[in-house]
Amino acid sequence: MTRATWILAAITAAVLCASGGAMAQATNMDLTGAWTLTVQSAAGTGTPSVTFQQTGEKLTGHYSSQLLGEADLTGTIKNRDLEFGFTVDVQGTKIQVKYTGTVESDGSLKGKMQAGDLGDGTFTGKRK
Repeated sequence: MTRATWILAAITAAVLCASGGAMAQATNMDLTGAWTLTVQSAAGTGTPSVTFQQTGEKLTGHYSSQLLGEADLTGTIKNRDLEFGFTVDVQGTKIQVKYTGTVESDGSLKGKMQAGDLGDGTFTGKRK
């Protein structure tokens, strides 16, 4: 093996190790615990609380807000991609609420939410 080939092999191995470590870190994220969200929509700004329980890629938990009330949630976390949702009853009308987003490099959450006829919005989230 020539010196140039050896150097190229060493650089390739270093890059693979570094990216493999990042992938391992991303897939080992655990969202279990209490979170505070900041939601901005046409209805205004709200700060619901969410509690996640994570088992592998599966999320379960509870959502609590002044506007939508209380609801059990289900969802998934795959690498840094987050999705969860629930159904609420608003004045006799069932509303499907869905959050999709990512876990940012600092561990915070960021994404979009859809709340049926109530409209769409954006959200950020931080651990309590």
